[in-house]
Amino acid sequence: MPATIYHLATCSTCQRILGSIPNLGKFTLREIKSAPITAEELDGMKELAGSYEALFSRRSMKYRPLGLHEKRLTEKDYRIYILQEYTFLKRPVMVVGDAIHIGNTKAAVEGMIAAGKKLK
Repeated sequence: MPATIYHLATCSTCQRILGSIPNLGKFTLREIKSAPITAEELDGMKELAGSYEALFSRRSMKYRPLGLHEKRLTEKDYRIYILQEYTFLKRPVMVVGDAIHIGNTKAAVEGMIAAGKKLK
């Protein structure tokens, strides 16, 4: 995968994080609402992340209304939900070579900034 950042344009947290990444122009920016991730892309992310669960956002507005908080989800379930509904992808997701940074935790954002600095 090329250096890609998967984000949501309407997400202020994504926009703030994108604004802090050096060499942002070197990345392919994928807005996941207008250009949904493919099964192949998600499977590639899972290989780097170790699980679909690591890519799944429980903060999605649809998580509770769908009753998912009351279910024991499997890896297959996480994959299906992320592919069906873009808001279930934890974001932003940065993929650079064989490295992946997921979400908006301090460590993830620091990893994204460091990865941006390495791109020339």
